Amino acid sequence: MTNTFTDRQLEIIQVAGKILTESGVSGLTIKNLAKEMGFTEAAIYRHFASKEKIVIGLLAYLANNMDERYTTALDNDLNSEEKFIILFQNQFSFFHKNPHFVGAVFYDGLMEVSEQINLNILKIMKMKMKHLKPILLEGQKTNVFTNAIPVEDLAHIVMGTMRLQMFKWRGANFQFDIQQKGDYTIQSLLTLIKKQQ
Repeated sequence: MTNTFTDRQLEIIQVAGKILTESGVSGLTIKNLAKEMGFTEAAIYRHFASKEKIVIGLLAYLANNMDERYTTALDNDLNSEEKFIILFQNQFSFFHKNPHFVGAVFYDGLMEVSEQINLNILKIMKMKMKHLKPILLEGQKTNVFTNAIPVEDLAHIVMGTMRLQMFKWRGANFQFDIQQKGDYTIQSLLTLIKKQQ
């Protein structure tokens, strides 16, 4: 799915993510994008019809990339706790290597730009839930995770905690090791959600 973009479109998406992360949605203009890439504005428009289409393309790329990565990483032979750890280690590793995409996923102002962008942000959240909820459900069925909290609420608690960690990393201008801090956060969450023996 991620290969539905041309190499040039992927290049534009990556630079757009960098501008979005550094300058927010107001800084992401076709003019700034063209300047950053050393292109003319017309050259950008040959690949994307508008700024909105670039952001939608970026979000679609991230959703498809996430689905592919998680599907590959989550081996069925793993138990629910191992899957939980791998799911989030995979995510922290991806953003550690690609901090320029953080603004696209963890920038609240983006949801106000257009309905289509909003729908694509929700698609990313749904993609994460698609992989997380079965892990939590399996953990509850095998008495690894607590049954005191419904799966839906458990997923919101977990995702909210991870989202806050990413906001803190972005707010600190990526100055701390997100993989190390991420591992600590994963273990803290497991301490909270695991069933007391």
